[in-house]
Amino acid sequence: MSRDHQQDVTPGYELPLRLLLAFRTIIDELHERLAGEGHPELRPMHGFVFQAIGPDGTTAVELGRRLGVSKQAAGKTVEQLERLGYVERGSDPADARRKVVRLTARGVDCLVRSARIFEELRREWVGQLGGEEELRGLEDALRVLAPGDPFRLDTPRWLGTT
Repeated sequence: MSRDHQQDVTPGYELPLRLLLAFRTIIDELHERLAGEGHPELRPMHGFVFQAIGPDGTTAVELGRRLGVSKQAAGKTVEQLERLGYVERGSDPADARRKVVRLTARGVDCLVRSARIFEELRREWVGQLGGEEELRGLEDALRVLAPGDPFRLDTPRWLGTT
């Protein structure tokens, strides 16, 4: 292999780092915009928690299972989000002994704003890449490289953040 050709070869470790950097870039921008819209205390892990709670709520035990963390870690996160006004705990109408964690209006507002901001960021990336076709090609390539469910709720456990 010629010396010039060696310089053109991207090292194997760069791909996962670029993918992680792209993730960080879009998530950091999301949180900067959310902060500007009244949600400055949210962290990336909270989005996973909101999704795991879902529209019908869940128990702390089930939340921990969905996130791949202990009941205690899930409970601690719920306490933090409860203090911030994003979730509330209440009785399950079907079983008063069970405590269910639900999103508050503030939590739902955050999800609605996040969805809108993600769409804005995607449109910006379309512009940066030169058009919808270019971004769609990137998304299609990533679906080939990383097939399956794109939203793994147990990512906080994998990252070791809870």
